[in-house]
Amino acid sequence: MLPLARGIYSALTQITRNSRAALHTAGALRCKTEPAAETETSADGEETPENTANAAPDPKDRKTVIPVETSIRYLKSAAYKTTYGDDFVWTQYRRNHKGMYAPRKTRKTCIRQGRISTGNPCPICRDEYLVLDYRNTELLKQFISPYSGQVLSYSKTGLCQKSHLRLTVAVEQARDCGLITYDVPFREYDYSEYYEKKEESKQ
Repeated sequence: MLPLARGIYSALTQITRNSRAALHTAGALRCKTEPAAETETSADGEETPENTANAAPDPKDRKTVIPVETSIRYLKSAAYKTTYGDDFVWTQYRRNHKGMYAPRKTRKTCIRQGRISTGNPCPICRDEYLVLDYRNTELLKQFISPYSGQVLSYSKTGLCQKSHLRLTVAVEQARDCGLITYDVPFREYDYSEYYEKKEESKQ
């Protein structure tokens, strides 16, 4: 081991300052020529199939806006059936948390600056084709309780706070437009305000 180290040390000492400078300038020139070649190919406008294949879409990017019509068609497609089956969107989702018990509230939002900022986004944020809109009633009905008619809690569905707020707004808009039926709440009246008391009426 010692003779090997001596050989390496002697080889390094033979490199002079001029040769070091030559190595440095050659490396710098090589780095400068590579971006120049890329700009020339892009200026010509000819893209090779290798470059287009390497530029795959980012799965965490959420800057593109998906229209509601596309989301409605997606809910009826075979891709949706293979992904979710006959279950609801939120059925198979499990929250990530420290310890035995989950926090009472879910995270504030899953998407920050147009990108998914967490490793386990909520059921709505993870699938970009699930658009919360008052016209997308098939999706909204998955988050409404069939017994009470109320929107399910985020502790059960696992939605982030921002998505849950958008869900409640979309459900209220759908009810106002008559796209989702709901039971009118029972009104309780104080009849003493409308009728006189019996004792007063006798007198």
